[in-house]
Amino acid sequence: MDKNILGCNISNLVSYSDAYNKVLRSNINAISDYITVNNVHTVIEGVRDKKYKQIINNSYLALPDGKPLSIVAKIKGEKNISRIFGPTFFEKTLEWGQKDGLKHYFFGSSQKTLVKMLEAIKDKYPQAVIAGSFSPPYRQFTEEENEKFIKDINASDADLIWVGLGAPKQEIWMYENYKKLNKGIMIGIGAGFDYLAGNTKHAPEWMKNASLEWLYRLIQEPKRLWKRYLVTNTLFIIYITLELLGLKKFED
Repeated sequence: MDKNILGCNISNLVSYSDAYNKVLRSNINAISDYITVNNVHTVIEGVRDKKYKQIINNSYLALPDGKPLSIVAKIKGEKNISRIFGPTFFEKTLEWGQKDGLKHYFFGSSQKTLVKMLEAIKDKYPQAVIAGSFSPPYRQFTEEENEKFIKDINASDADLIWVGLGAPKQEIWMYENYKKLNKGIMIGIGAGFDYLAGNTKHAPEWMKNASLEWLYRLIQEPKRLWKRYLVTNTLFIIYITLELLGLKKFED
């Protein structure tokens, strides 16, 4: 059963293989859907924006990407939930998908990053099936452009469409377009492309275990991330405290 955190229903997943098997099941059934990768930022966005919260709650899976989410879920009684870090899940799915013949399409980021990422995939996962990739413009898409993007994705016959537009844009785009797919699961992977391309470095294991990965990312990208982390982390602590004490309810 999903665990409700500030009104957002976060999937109760016990391991990366658990998440992968659910994705594989969706592929076998040839359904069209989307997966959100959730952390403190996306949950706070859900508190601020009811429509965005509904997007998270209607997703095929809402991965508990941020360790604070799994910690709060355990405090609420969900003892078996584990953190599913989006970039790691991305790489494990590329690895495990080789034997299952999964076809991948990459949508988002810059052309330079996509080229670096595709080279890394070829080196690390030589049997991964790449159905296509595209770097869309850094602005609102026109209706004509969007129709072409979906047409190209459908023509690729991809099983998994990895979307790297950044939150909340990627989740909104997936929600508005997943029903237009002939088949396939859209996965909002955020900075996953940058991690695999080598643009962003993984935090040391001790920082991950201490829920300090946000700090490691902040050190790497201070100008872009300082405001987000200052505001969202503070609000998350305040809201979770109020929720756990029963002083405020955050409806789903």
